[in-house]
Amino acid sequence: MARLQKTWWQRNKYLLNALILVLPCIYIYQALNPTFPDLWQEQTIGEFKIAPMPLNMEQPYSHHNEYVKDFFLAFNQGEISNIRQAYLNIGPQPLPLSELAKGDEGIMHGTNHGQHAHAIASATISKGDKLWVTIQTWQGEELVQHWSIPSQLIQQ
Repeated sequence: MARLQKTWWQRNKYLLNALILVLPCIYIYQALNPTFPDLWQEQTIGEFKIAPMPLNMEQPYSHHNEYVKDFFLAFNQGEISNIRQAYLNIGPQPLPLSELAKGDEGIMHGTNHGQHAHAIASATISKGDKLWVTIQTWQGEELVQHWSIPSQLIQQ
């Protein structure tokens, strides 16, 4: 019969098992308790009052070969069903609806409680850029509003 010696590994290998059991709990806790930046100042655009919020304070990332930044838009007033199409972009000026409608980036989607969008952006956000919301209603009215970009998001 083989005799096992009490090596360091034999005495402590259960610690590896405990670590494997604890790590998923840490990741689940972090996933269930995310931290988001504050909402930006609410502004009125037509019948809507909108407050955007970036999902993180990092630079835009590449998504399907286009640079985008994720935003949540809280609609505090107005009926979402009155919107035909709505887009979000970051730049010195708003992109025209004809250009925005060519692809699926920048389009807002979600529920009555809030909308999500991958805002079209360049690789870095510069000082002259603004966050632009372009909304087209079912009556054909085009509404445009912008927010200044906070200094934490501007690449020096």
